[in-house]
Amino acid sequence: MRVIIKILFTACIVFFIFSPQVISAQSLDNTFRATIIAIQEEGDAYQTLLVQDKDSNEIIVQNGNNYTGVTKKYKVGERIVVTEFEDLQGEKEYVVSDYDRSRGLLYLFIFFVMLVALIGGAWGAMSVVGMAFSFFVIFRFILPQILEGNEAITTAILGSSLIIPVNFTLSHGLKRKTFIAIISTVITITITGFLANFFVASAHLTGFAAEESSFLLTIAGDTLNFRGILLAGIIISTLGVLDDITISQASIVSELQSANKKLKDIDIFAKAMNVGRDHIASLVNTLILVYTGASLPLLLLFTHSGQSYMSALNFEIVSEEVVRTLVGSIGLVLAVPITTCIAVYFDTFLDRLKKIIVVS
Repeated sequence: MRVIIKILFTACIVFFIFSPQVISAQSLDNTFRATIIAIQEEGDAYQTLLVQDKDSNEIIVQNGNNYTGVTKKYKVGERIVVTEFEDLQGEKEYVVSDYDRSRGLLYLFIFFVMLVALIGGAWGAMSVVGMAFSFFVIFRFILPQILEGNEAITTAILGSSLIIPVNFTLSHGLKRKTFIAIISTVITITITGFLANFFVASAHLTGFAAEESSFLLTIAGDTLNFRGILLAGIIISTLGVLDDITISQASIVSELQSANKKLKDIDIFAKAMNVGRDHIASLVNTLILVYTGASLPLLLLFTHSGQSYMSALNFEIVSEEVVRTLVGSIGLVLAVPITTCIAVYFDTFLDRLKKIIVVS
């Protein structure tokens, strides 16, 4: 029966993710992919390319010019992205936007899915479906809601509340520990949201430090709350690691309870917390190193400038990463005692709830 429920549940998720409404969505921009079949003219600062699109139409495309120059040269056989526009006379012109990286990214994704399915087995394959569902919620719910001007932090928490139960169930099955991990993660992500809101305000972060914010401001104007977008990013990035902590702590408590029925709840809590402390140390280090690696060019820039560390920290673009890292780490640390406590006293809480229901 459980197998049938899992199959039906997975089928519903897959249909929801790859529904016709999603598949038929068309890009509204004026770009297309093409393959270079010849270089008609080339100079130090420009190229004139003959390309072929997917319908085998041959088009002349410009890359750079004598005024702006060109930063990269393309070769025959390479795939590129072409932008179409109209000049002042209404004639169509075509210019190179960039390399077409879609094929390489697709191969990488296929390799990733095959590796996860091969090593992780059925649960690994299910986790990939869960990942796809996460992207669906982000792109079809969270981002549109934020672009419409809705409160970003509330939207992020609601979106996370949609992602958490589906992802956890697909990755770990319909089990007691899964249910505990879901409750713990929702509680932790809500607390993290409030902490992020407080410390972002305390540090006077505006959300405009990132270069992308300037483009968003140009496109959307003042309808977006950029501080809220920063908060939403902190919540979503923390959510990605909480799964590991909450499900691990719930599993540890479950194994301890099964191994020794005579252990008291307080002893189980203490033993599970001992394991959780090691988990905290490794995950916090991982999180800090991930953010450091992502910000490495920025850190090199400030190091090369000769400024003191305190001066560098005071720049909003650096302070933003510090707040993001520390608030996310706080959320991970809090997840350990929260999950352990819920897992240890979960049965006790259910028993008391049953008694209340029976009495009433």
